[in-house]
Amino acid sequence: MSATPSLDGAIHNSGPSRRFCVAPMMDWTTSHYRYLARLLSRNTLLYTEMVTTGALIHGDTERFLRHDPAEYPLALQLGGSNAGELAHCAKLAEQFGFNEVNLNVGCPSDRVQNNMIGACLMGHPDKVAEGVSAMIEATSLPVTVKHRIGIDGRESWDDLCEFIEKVAAAGCRTFIVHARIAILEGLSPKENRDIPPLKYDWVYRLKETYPELEIIINGGIKTFDECHEHLERTDGVMLGREAYHNPWLLAGVDAEFFGDAAPSRSRHEALRAMYPFIESELERGVFLTHMSRHLLGLFHGVPGGRQFRRYISENAHKPGAGLEVIQTALEKVREPERSAIAEA
Repeated sequence: MSATPSLDGAIHNSGPSRRFCVAPMMDWTTSHYRYLARLLSRNTLLYTEMVTTGALIHGDTERFLRHDPAEYPLALQLGGSNAGELAHCAKLAEQFGFNEVNLNVGCPSDRVQNNMIGACLMGHPDKVAEGVSAMIEATSLPVTVKHRIGIDGRESWDDLCEFIEKVAAAGCRTFIVHARIAILEGLSPKENRDIPPLKYDWVYRLKETYPELEIIINGGIKTFDECHEHLERTDGVMLGREAYHNPWLLAGVDAEFFGDAAPSRSRHEALRAMYPFIESELERGVFLTHMSRHLLGLFHGVPGGRQFRRYISENAHKPGAGLEVIQTALEKVREPERSAIAEA
């Protein structure tokens, strides 16, 4: 892994395609998941977990921003509200080679609310605009915002438009819209992912109202058919849990949405391509479970997939567990004679 800009010398500050994205998800979209995802799709835009500005400024910056150049295109998602701190962290994002820096205005947890981070900022559009303006001034990277369509107490269409207009006036051109409100009082973060109803029509209406802005839709999207429906009305789609629990879905993205061949022809091929990375991480002192937990869904719905998951779950945590655990687990899934990308 490298915490430095790409070793190939390429410039990674041009705006990436957001036609198909995987959402930032705490504890899930780690560098180990992202490495697997990139073996399945070259074009999908990947996002880090949310990293708070405080963690980057006062914590182990190298650890939080560590990634492999193979993960590009890659966006860093920040959590914070202090304009100066956001600007500092935007500079770090560029220094460390990310392709985009994104501000989290959607996380509904109590912990982040208490630090003026996440969805509660929907109620403070001027503060978001101030932060976005500072970030844009500090970096040449694209600065984007991921947000809800509202929060309790500020959930009207006019409230949403006020937020969009103020943040756009600060220079933001890309809005990633989770098509639900966040209920900050009374619902857990998990409940906030399911209980508030999806209002895709609001996101479509945003694109119609502000055609000059790039509008990416997020929330509850699971299939390519759904993606195509949304792409008729928006500029891009962002998938979350489906892309994590069923990562092989990503193997169809390049052909389906970009007209490119997939980098891996089979699940087996993709996993074997990850072996050198796993070995290098083990040598660095990373426990196998930190990597293997992201592989459990790779054979979702495939004969032998359950045995694959069970073997990893029962053995990856043992002292000294190494690559042989993954290799033995893979033997429990028969490799197809003719490798082909499965339908999503």
